[in-house]
Amino acid sequence: MGAASAEPDDLGDSPAAAPGTGTPGGGPGADRGESTFTVLVAAGANLGIAVAKAVAGIISGSSAMLSEAAHSVADTVTELLLLTALRRSAHPPDEAHPLGYAAARYVWALLASVATFVGGAVFAIYDGVHTLAVGEELGNPTLSYAVLGIAFLLEGFSLRTGVRQMRGEARRARTPLRHYLRHTPDTTVKAVVMEDSAALVGLVLAAGGLTGAHLTGSPVFDGVASLLIGLLLVYVAWVLGRSNVELLLGRPLPAPVREAIHAELLAVDQVHSVLELTTLMQGPDEALAAAKVDFRDTATAAEIEWACERAERRLRERFPQIKRVYLDPTPGAGQRRREGLDPWGTRGRGEAPQAELPAAPQADVHRQEFPLAAHLMRAPLAVVVTAPWSALRQNWPAW
Repeated sequence: MGAASAEPDDLGDSPAAAPGTGTPGGGPGADRGESTFTVLVAAGANLGIAVAKAVAGIISGSSAMLSEAAHSVADTVTELLLLTALRRSAHPPDEAHPLGYAAARYVWALLASVATFVGGAVFAIYDGVHTLAVGEELGNPTLSYAVLGIAFLLEGFSLRTGVRQMRGEARRARTPLRHYLRHTPDTTVKAVVMEDSAALVGLVLAAGGLTGAHLTGSPVFDGVASLLIGLLLVYVAWVLGRSNVELLLGRPLPAPVREAIHAELLAVDQVHSVLELTTLMQGPDEALAAAKVDFRDTATAAEIEWACERAERRLRERFPQIKRVYLDPTPGAGQRRREGLDPWGTRGRGEAPQAELPAAPQADVHRQEFPLAAHLMRAPLAVVVTAPWSALRQNWPAW
């Protein structure tokens, strides 16, 4: 069936994540605008923080501060990639991409996770190892403490913006916030929340390393803090990369939603059973549903066509996020058996079933080719002993 024109909403585990639960602007355009605002806030905060951390790190000589500066630079690059993801995924379908550009968001978000790993984690681990091996000359920490305090406030505001958006999406999907954070298809907001959370933890680690180094005069604390910041960024990059890879490979809708779709299809007149159901998340607010449906044997072609239309309309009304519905009328196993087809054999592999040939009458074959054997097979047991001699005398002229 054709693609649905209804505007989708966020996907959740609850089958009742129904239409009319969008953001105040209504529809995915408002959600996309909210995501863009969240990313812009994070990008602006990280850019200013990166410059301040770099200056403070150079003045204080703290490797943890320099690691945090690299962290903020990586976060800024990440936000720019996420903005590109939002812009590219908003393109409508065209002839070259008939299913749209929604998956482009995951490609750019995956590149953003790589930027987090390369730009932040690698530098932080290297700087920590270098500090532990060579040492560092500590300077005045006053500016570093001031920068850390301001950065904590800015990162906290950015995190608050991202958490507010994600909490609203989880509420509309009727899903706990922690579960929604793990399984949300909106990886751009997930990246902002995780990176800002990691930034706050990194600031605490940097402050602890800086304080320990100046109280003891040993750079070990600063080096260890830098290593911990690097490992934290490795974890964030791995989680974000794994989420985007799963969505790029193709993640189905949650099990409760699939069960609800199955029930909706069975509720349509003329539908006997649903043989196979396939769902696919194509984007944060876009999904596809395809099914092999066994219609009733008494249904006419026109009834099957209208049943498909009704099924598509029911799914689009209950799940606005499903933009495309494809139904394939397929005979069930019972009908295949009645037609003499193997429901699990060659038919399922696309091979044409071979018609069974009528069995040849064995008695006629024996009678035509082997008259003596046919005579013996029809003779009573008492005549079997004398039959060969009688048959020999009857066929002697022919031989």
